[in-house]
Amino acid sequence: MTVDDTGSGTGAHPAPGGEPGRTAGPVTDAAPARAAADGEARQDARPDAGTGSRPNHRPDDRSHAGTGLHGDDRSDEGSETRGDGHGGDTRPDVRPDARHEATGRVDPQAEPDSGEDPLALRLEGLILGAERRYTPFQAARSAGVSMELASRFWRAMGFADIGQAKALTEADVLALRRLAGLVEAGLLSEAMAVQVARSTGQTTARLAEWQIDSFLEGLTEPPEPGMTRTEVTYPLIELLLPELEEFLVYVWRRQLAAATGRVVQAADDEEMVDRRLAVGFADLVGFTRLTRRMEEEELGELVEAFETTAADLVAAHGGRLIKTLGDEVLYSADDAGVAAEIALRLIETMANDETMPELRVGIAFGTVTTRMGDVFGTTVNLASRLTSIAPRDAVLVDGAFAEELTRTGDAPASEAAAAEAAAAAEKEGEEPPSYRFALQPMWQRPVRGLGVIEPWLLARRADEA
Repeated sequence: MTVDDTGSGTGAHPAPGGEPGRTAGPVTDAAPARAAADGEARQDARPDAGTGSRPNHRPDDRSHAGTGLHGDDRSDEGSETRGDGHGGDTRPDVRPDARHEATGRVDPQAEPDSGEDPLALRLEGLILGAERRYTPFQAARSAGVSMELASRFWRAMGFADIGQAKALTEADVLALRRLAGLVEAGLLSEAMAVQVARSTGQTTARLAEWQIDSFLEGLTEPPEPGMTRTEVTYPLIELLLPELEEFLVYVWRRQLAAATGRVVQAADDEEMVDRRLAVGFADLVGFTRLTRRMEEEELGELVEAFETTAADLVAAHGGRLIKTLGDEVLYSADDAGVAAEIALRLIETMANDETMPELRVGIAFGTVTTRMGDVFGTTVNLASRLTSIAPRDAVLVDGAFAEELTRTGDAPASEAAAAEAAAAAEKEGEEPPSYRFALQPMWQRPVRGLGVIEPWLLARRADEA
């Protein structure tokens, strides 16, 4: 959505004469009357009048788009969209072409000269459940927000600038109104509302891309010879849409409950934002060489298998998958023992799969800043550096992570310390301590941007392997 100079930052309504930047006066009965007469005149002048073949969201219908945006003298057109914050038209819709099915379907011949694919328009109407009705300026005005804030929200959600084309719906107006309402009520700051829009947009954009590229592409193979994929897509989406929507809400609520539970258990307010976590990177070895040797389809299958395996293992053992980067995954865990178990399970699982390349993992423990579902800070950078220097099919950890494993009793400080503890327990007639992991110090080495570090090689204890 392009920020229009006539409305940027002001939220002012255009004057009845179409002059932007002034406060619109009260709507009188004369405007709807003129609008109705104008609509009847246009109806008589069109060869297709009364046929219902052209919907009322034609981008070439200048008599209904961009009210007050161009400073023209067509004052009778400035009242199409109400400025009372509730959306809708202030004049009766007398156009015979204002037709739209309840299902959101659009006639394939609806946009003969718009350059847009008729099926794409039908699918858009089905998915959005509403017709194109507003320009960005009209949507902002109907939502009661400034054009500047509306543009910030829409760009944050990841939508492209559309100038002043009539491409927005009632749902778009409602979304703007809700976000602005949260700010007006003091529940969110304006900056936080933009962050909410951005995080939601980024997450759902990736989900939508995945569903179209991987999910729907496979399901829309024509079932019979002679049928095209486009003939299958519409009814399929019509059936899947409500089910996928319900499932999305369910998963989101589950994830929100889990995240809320983790936050409220934090020791203090500062820990809610800057927390001590274990952060791990898992990286496929030689992936760049694989991209040159493998076909694109094979490479895509390998990446998907790696990401699926990693996601399942991280979730099953109580970690959180932060993001996947093709040949690399980033995960975190509140407990160092959980992070260590995930890392070793990843190595073991990939090693048993002949189709997978070797893997290396780096883990660091320390303070991490969380923003919009991602993690940042020195701890994250250190985990990434450890991954780059880790041996094949091995796990390297930093000193803080090794200390945390020792503190929790998951690993001995050294094998000598483990032997001493076992001997002392035997002397007292007690059960010797049991350790899950073993730590072996490696040579100190400089790491770019982080100085000299002493990595530790993580492995399972011989009795645990």
